[in-house]
Amino acid sequence: MGKAIEITDANFEEIISGDKPVLVDFWAEWCGPCKMIGPVVEQMASEYDGKAIIGKVDVDSNPSVAQAFGIRSIPTLLFFKGGQIVDKQVGAVPKAVLSQKLDAQL
Repeated sequence: MGKAIEITDANFEEIISGDKPVLVDFWAEWCGPCKMIGPVVEQMASEYDGKAIIGKVDVDSNPSVAQAFGIRSIPTLLFFKGGQIVDKQVGAVPKAVLSQKLDAQL
């Protein structure tokens, strides 16, 4: 069963530059809406196992990545393909919205 991988400042570039589409959830422990979308992201990691990479960046522990992408509000979810941002979602949304955006990159 797939699980969202922990993405850090150190492994970020390596993870987003692979062949598969990547969904990155920028979150923090103290963020209420992040806790709402967290289980959805974990569920998607399981559903898209083998098709896409689903990961999470704790913005408090990994400020460099968050800063590099100008993350000001969390949760922010960025969709990457070939190392480039192809879509973005700010704020908690239903799973269907995230699935639709990720499906478009498959």
